[in-house]
Amino acid sequence: MMGELPKDQGTLFYDFCLEDHVPKDHLLRRIDQFLDFETLRQHLAPSYSPIGRPSVDPELLLRMLIVGYCYGIRSERQLCQEVHVNLAYRLFCRLGLKGEVPNHSTFTKNRHGRFRDSDMFRYLFEAVVRECMLEDLIGEEGFAVDASVIRADANGQHSVAGDEPIDWGDPEQAARPIREYVAALDAVASAEETETEDAETADAEVEDAATEEAPDETPPKRISLTDPQSRWTAAPGGPAYFAYSTNYLVDTKSGIIMDAEATPAYRPDEVESTKTMIDRVEERFDIKPKRLIGDTAYGTAEMLDWIVNTKKIAPHIPVWDRSERDDGTFGGSDFTFDAKANVYRCPNKKLLHTTGKVTKAQTINYRSRVADCVNCPLKSRCCPNSKVRRIQRSIYEAARDVARAIAKTEEYQLSQRQRKKPEMLFAHLKVPLNLRRLRLRGLSGAKDEFLMAATVQNLRRLAMWCGQDPPLCSQSVPA
Repeated sequence: MMGELPKDQGTLFYDFCLEDHVPKDHLLRRIDQFLDFETLRQHLAPSYSPIGRPSVDPELLLRMLIVGYCYGIRSERQLCQEVHVNLAYRLFCRLGLKGEVPNHSTFTKNRHGRFRDSDMFRYLFEAVVRECMLEDLIGEEGFAVDASVIRADANGQHSVAGDEPIDWGDPEQAARPIREYVAALDAVASAEETETEDAETADAEVEDAATEEAPDETPPKRISLTDPQSRWTAAPGGPAYFAYSTNYLVDTKSGIIMDAEATPAYRPDEVESTKTMIDRVEERFDIKPKRLIGDTAYGTAEMLDWIVNTKKIAPHIPVWDRSERDDGTFGGSDFTFDAKANVYRCPNKKLLHTTGKVTKAQTINYRSRVADCVNCPLKSRCCPNSKVRRIQRSIYEAARDVARAIAKTEEYQLSQRQRKKPEMLFAHLKVPLNLRRLRLRGLSGAKDEFLMAATVQNLRRLAMWCGQDPPLCSQSVPA
């Protein structure tokens, strides 16, 4: 016989326990064990007035944002709707059955105001990292660094060429991303003026050396008119678009993200952010790794020198070396350097000398003599198209030698396998968390999104490794 739903109400009064209808092993219940909003309230207290009408509880806004990033809900309008109808979300947000969900515009008002002014998202991220430290998920032995490109909320058609002058108009009337961009340009111009004044007071020799060693930054190919801080970039063989990079510093023990930094999608900025993250982790948590793992992009001479000599960290990083050749002629490794005599020795035992002048690329040139090369039997394999052979040696070559020596060890092979941990986190960021394209514009918006995403990734890992099934609540909520 076919069943039929009852038409009447059934009972007039009944008890309803919200927690009885949310599984005890639910992800949000496990995450909730590691959140302490009391310290967050103290951090935000100076941003609120002591008088006036009470605001929306900032804990509610942060809990809703955690739900959104945890389940890939990119729209705050949709997030408000989902929290309104989902029992698990209501339980996590402490709303009960009758709690009112705030309007979506409340998020924007707080994000661009007190949350950003107090660096709230950074504070929340570091609070979660400290929870990971208390749970012994951080080994402090090795850190891996990597970056991933995330598409910006900017249309490529609404842009101009990078060398074209742009009139941004009145910054006070412009959108927030443009105001931030103009302010950054003014800061750079002010710094350049200061450097120029300092150079004018220095002696000519120091001034010439500083000019030679100053690197030239490649100008962007295109500049977005809606989000000018994003960078025009493209993967090999793929379409170009405006994007930002999220940079992760990951502990290799349990894959905990120790720090996250937003930069334009520009390789030198990504590499430079590594210094910021390592210094910040050491300052905030008093942690410095014994080894740093990265790909070839982080194996530049200057970066390796900073890692080895400044931070005293073992670089488990491939050396960025363009001295080797693929045309069958001798590469840089075929020449032997004599540190005492400051000369290179070629495969035919002839010497390459130098004047000691440092080039703009932070290298010293070593050249052979024409008389040594003209009748050399190995000339066709050494310098077939030139009269002499030239070798460029970095002024940071000692640090590069340290990295080359480490690359021959078994520990280095282990590090190369551990280098996949940031890549796995980026895959998780883009697929389950659905962060393939940013919603917020400007570098500050990218920073907020990347920090919240990294916070949620650490919370999920905490819940997976250390979360316990909380006891069910016996308190009933009258309907």
